[in-house]
Amino acid sequence: MKKHFRLTPILAACGVAMGLAWSGAQAQNIKIAVVGPTTGPVTQYGDMVREGVDTAIEQINAAGGVNGKKLEAVVIDDGCEPKQGPVAANRVVNQKIGFVVGHVCSGATIAATEIYNNEGVVMVTPSATSPAVTDGKNYEFIFRTIGRDDQQGPAAAKFILDKIKPKNVAVLHDKQSYGQGIATAVKNDLEKGGVKVSVFEGINAGDSDYSAVITKLKSNGVDFVYYGGYHPEMGLLLRQAAEQGVKARFMGPEGVGNPDINAIAGDAVEGMLLTLPADFAQNPANAAIVKAFQDKKRNPNGAFQLTAYAATQAIADGIKGAASTDPAKVAQYLHANSFETPIGKTAWNKQGDLTNFEFQVFTWHKDGSKTAFK
Repeated sequence: MKKHFRLTPILAACGVAMGLAWSGAQAQNIKIAVVGPTTGPVTQYGDMVREGVDTAIEQINAAGGVNGKKLEAVVIDDGCEPKQGPVAANRVVNQKIGFVVGHVCSGATIAATEIYNNEGVVMVTPSATSPAVTDGKNYEFIFRTIGRDDQQGPAAAKFILDKIKPKNVAVLHDKQSYGQGIATAVKNDLEKGGVKVSVFEGINAGDSDYSAVITKLKSNGVDFVYYGGYHPEMGLLLRQAAEQGVKARFMGPEGVGNPDINAIAGDAVEGMLLTLPADFAQNPANAAIVKAFQDKKRNPNGAFQLTAYAATQAIADGIKGAASTDPAKVAQYLHANSFETPIGKTAWNKQGDLTNFEFQVFTWHKDGSKTAFK
């Protein structure tokens, strides 16, 4: 899939200078920064991404590396905090690392992308779904290997309208870029479809008592709840709603799809609905990759393991195809070509978003498993 890509004269000149810096810094191994939470309440999402990156690097290095060099992961923590996004990005730049898989959370990603683009660092996020990562930015070094909330939100809303057909819906969110953005998309599409959204409200992430909003769900006779945010808050909402006798069914985005939600919600998690990337681990074409995960006692079935593998593979293929570790040349090659990865044929539009990505609806179970909704 050929696309046109043109560097401005200033960027081209910077690219030459930076290419010399990167090539000198990477004389031994080619370093890839893996940026995401290693601390804080959603470290599990960072773990998913690192498992994907580590497995990809091991497979690529075992096959001879990239242009005769080995890949090396450098883990950098941003705590999933927007204010830490620029701090982590500057650590990448100061270490003269030209390639990033991450950030993991949308807020931290949005806060970091301008630094990467200005400094000529290729960043591929496997998990940040907010449209604000790329919309209207005219970035040339920023990519993702996951779909956007304005794809995921409408997919969730269509499912709710077609399959659930609720009478009275509440849409909640955590007041953050990711959660509020996807919740708003779901609300808008539900209302367009004729479904009443009687409660649209933000909660404070990190709180331990959501009884006030749960009382509001009861008093409004809500029979379905969509929550935009992450698993710690969703787990509490599920548990506390069950304790107060709320019978509504709950649904969320991929941010709630974490096994740790079971310990928070208990039996109340049974039947939770969520949108996730398609279960790429079930694709027979990925059998060898899945085995590589399993041989290291890693789980290939989470939301971000295989999107992170794909991000790492795309960077490696870009370096190989460009025959260079100059990020400007690699970015140009990524924009101009498509790649076969565990998530399928991977290609990007001008602003670095995937030209195609599939979200599916799953049912979550109290034993930590999930099944595709049928």
